[in-house]
Amino acid sequence: MTDRRALRRDRRGVAAETPRVPPHPPVSPAIAVTDAVADAVSVADAVMEGPRTALPPVPARLRELLRHFGTGEPRLVARAAEGLLNRGYRVDTTTGRYFLKEYTDPGYASAATVLAQHRATLRLHGLGLPVPPPLTGAAGGSTLLELDGSRYALYPWVEGRHRHGTELAPEQCSELGRLLATVHRALDRADPPPADPPAPETADAAHTDRLIGDLLELAGRGASDAFDRDATRRLRERRALLEEYADRRPDPAGAPPTGWVHGDFHPLNVLYAPGRPPQRLAAVLDWDRLSLRPQAEEMVRAATLFFQDRRTGVLDLPRVRRYARAYRRASGLSPEQAAAAVHRVWWERLNDFWMLEWRYHRNDRRADPLFPAAAGQIVWWCAEYGQVLDACAN
Repeated sequence: MTDRRALRRDRRGVAAETPRVPPHPPVSPAIAVTDAVADAVSVADAVMEGPRTALPPVPARLRELLRHFGTGEPRLVARAAEGLLNRGYRVDTTTGRYFLKEYTDPGYASAATVLAQHRATLRLHGLGLPVPPPLTGAAGGSTLLELDGSRYALYPWVEGRHRHGTELAPEQCSELGRLLATVHRALDRADPPPADPPAPETADAAHTDRLIGDLLELAGRGASDAFDRDATRRLRERRALLEEYADRRPDPAGAPPTGWVHGDFHPLNVLYAPGRPPQRLAAVLDWDRLSLRPQAEEMVRAATLFFQDRRTGVLDLPRVRRYARAYRRASGLSPEQAAAAVHRVWWERLNDFWMLEWRYHRNDRRADPLFPAAAGQIVWWCAEYGQVLDACAN
């Protein structure tokens, strides 16, 4: 049953961004590090399966990197397939297995930003939360090493696998919600947010309409493929929805409370321990987007990513309800604040085309596989607004 009237009736609410990156992708076949390879292990030096151009080179001076952290000599290196932001490597050494991270995203790779992330994750780890801590230098130095113009950090390797939210048992959905609330509370206790932060802005539908026009023109140029045709259909569909709901832009003053958020809380940043279900939650990874934002919006945004059908984007609302109820109970979030978060995330998704901007403005198609579910979800959400609101807020 559709519920567009609920969207018209409900004036509560108010922005969450969609994740820009699926981090921690599968690692490539391992590369033995021998004296013949010396300090520079490159793609050309290694015998690997699949197209080599898809994989980043192993850092030169690898031994020097590991020497800084006092983790012994490298024995085996496996390179993660390159994601949308940073680079990662599994490194086996004479003392154990580690995850080596190279910070390459210009928006989040400054030394000050990375060190702030490290301090936060060290605090969370010290509180007993499943957050892998960055290792310090062998001589008590920094957790961040700058070498040849790049920045690196080393983490203990965590065994586990990613699980989509629709794989989780009901109690595991609740556990996920409690964990996110606990993380938010712990971050705020460690570094209290400003008492009166500025109200976060919301998307301007007039600007979005101009962007839709630009994307439609680009999608129609040259020899179009099936993706271009689907993008054109979805853009026209979205323009019609924006016209219908133009008066539903959230009031910035109605935003739920601001605090520290993980910033990219989705299934590829959560690991579950290996073994038969029920599996324990083993680690929350990749804190690159740690920032001050309305925390309830991260709860809603994560629900749309964990509990969506990966083909259609439709949400598994019973699981969303278990997760959201546990978050609210653990965080003290009120129904009114949760409703405001639902409305703000809905509005941002209605105006969001970052995947198409990557394709048509940057000629980067790595986010193309994410588009069908994202485009389908917002159409379904407009029809079932009241059901989503009820699952998250009541």
